[in-house]
Amino acid sequence: MSSVYPDPDQPEPVDHFDRLPDSVLLLVFNKIGDVKALGRCCVVSRRFHSLVPQVENVVVRVDCVISDDDCSSSSSSSDKSRALVGPFSNLFRLVFGGIVKPLQALGQFLGPKRSVLNETLNSLSSSSLFVAPGVGDDGEMDHGGVTHHSPTQVLRNFNEIRFLRIELPSGELGIDDGVLLKWRADFGSTLDNCVILGAASVINNGISPEFGFGNGDDNDSIPETFYTNGGLKLRVVWTISSLIAASARHYLLQPIIADHKTLDSLVLTDADGQGVLCMNRDQLEELRVKPLSASSASKRTLVPALNMRLWYAPYLELPDGVVLKGATLVAIRPSEQSASKNEVSDSSWLSNAFEEPYGTAAKMLVKRRTYCLEMNSF
Repeated sequence: MSSVYPDPDQPEPVDHFDRLPDSVLLLVFNKIGDVKALGRCCVVSRRFHSLVPQVENVVVRVDCVISDDDCSSSSSSSDKSRALVGPFSNLFRLVFGGIVKPLQALGQFLGPKRSVLNETLNSLSSSSLFVAPGVGDDGEMDHGGVTHHSPTQVLRNFNEIRFLRIELPSGELGIDDGVLLKWRADFGSTLDNCVILGAASVINNGISPEFGFGNGDDNDSIPETFYTNGGLKLRVVWTISSLIAASARHYLLQPIIADHKTLDSLVLTDADGQGVLCMNRDQLEELRVKPLSASSASKRTLVPALNMRLWYAPYLELPDGVVLKGATLVAIRPSEQSASKNEVSDSSWLSNAFEEPYGTAAKMLVKRRTYCLEMNSF
């Protein structure tokens, strides 16, 4: 039996990757961004393991929604796992468990059709969120042979995050097929502004050009049927539900913001593109200095008294031929801020709130007649 030994006269092969400086590797890791991919990079080498925590650009995709019944059956023997679930893991159970009753009361007020939204929230109220597979050994829960981690625990492995994006697996609000509902909210220690774009249905006008909807045949006024056929009531549900979803997301970001003082930007969105919560560096610092006011009814940030402006078009035809039926844009600001904001800044803010083609829809709607509303704190 013979053995093969390396030739001592032959030089060892050069690993050209080792010749790259740390700064170049960090550029690569920042381009990767995804927290699970970065977790896999950690196990490649000791050098990678030491560099990954220095990444500045991190994306966390929360890709697992597990019912509380499943969670309890998989973790009944481990109190530690249940204690370390973290705020994001309990998003639907803690937040929507506290707001289902108010929305049920609202649904009863607005009529039986609105109960569809309440049923959707009820179905979400017994679910928890996890990242799987995650990074690190803390805050994990084993479910069906797969280890799950809360985003709060996963992010504690990073020391220098500047840009953080968290993506939920879906929007919190259940809406009927064909209905358009999108919102964007900016927060500091409380709501700075929120814009909501909705439509009862989206029609591809290019398929049936004979429809000829147009945009200017209604004199820019809201038709009487809008008030009598439930159109206004539906917009009230959209507005309140979007504000509750935004304030719930904001409330649950507290521990992450406290842990990562290097943050310049924080975005919390969802895979459906339903809602986006944004915080810049000044807003993040404001929350650290001035703690948020929590709602006494549920685990969410208190929504202050609001001034709202609404634009409506029965049919809004976009340049690409898509038609929004019952298109509605709602711009929301705290009452104490509204007096200092002018029309020009509002128009710029609204037009940049959504990606195309919905940014164009917002630009078209703000040219129409404006309707003003007010809402008390809740």
